[in-house]
Amino acid sequence: MSFGLTRFAVASFIAIAVAAASYEALAQENPATPPATPAPAAPSTAPAAPSAAPAAPPAAKPVEPPSSTTPAPAAPEAAKPGEPAPQAGEASTGETVDLPARPFAYIEGKADRDEIYSAILGSLALVKRNMDKAGLPPAGRPIAVFVESDDTGFKYHAGYPLASAPEGKTSLSDAVKIGETPSGKAMRFEHQGAYSDIDATYDAITAYLDEKGIDAQDSFVEEYANDVKDPDDPTLQVNIYVLLK
Repeated sequence: MSFGLTRFAVASFIAIAVAAASYEALAQENPATPPATPAPAAPSTAPAAPSAAPAAPPAAKPVEPPSSTTPAPAAPEAAKPGEPAPQAGEASTGETVDLPARPFAYIEGKADRDEIYSAILGSLALVKRNMDKAGLPPAGRPIAVFVESDDTGFKYHAGYPLASAPEGKTSLSDAVKIGETPSGKAMRFEHQGAYSDIDATYDAITAYLDEKGIDAQDSFVEEYANDVKDPDDPTLQVNIYVLLK
């Protein structure tokens, strides 16, 4: 072995020995060297159990059927059959009455259909003024006797019944006469509502008489049960008397 190679081998040996000694000394000074990073473990198929299981939410309370002892809410009461609500302008069921003859202070008048109520009120006012002058009080509600009608209007006698006729007089003035109210068997009906709707009541009366087979005269009487000035006032009350044959 040449000197050069021997020096290289020795030098190499010394270098290795020195490195080994240095490594050993370093290991003694730092005994806790970090271990090599381990390979990741394979995931476990079973999940880890939690340290404390959370409380389960309270179960919904089941809906209980109503107890047989608890009454169910009452249903709205149904309308009874055969009891329709009364409507304005309808006639009541006819009532048979006997009309007595009474002294009567009245005016003869005529008016178109659209003006009949206003004309009657004007006639009644004039009769009442003449009665007041003569000191004659009325003995009942004012009435109008319809004696004739056509397509355009009516002829009527409008006035007040009297307790007694003034002795020896057949009139109170040129316009106001003294006579008697119609008398005899009649059927009484009621109209409640505006006078402008009274035709509907007369239609109902006609249908009722036809259904019952009742023969009536052509004249009839209206008795005004309350004081109403406006023909469209719905508070008007009229008693209608249909004279029978």
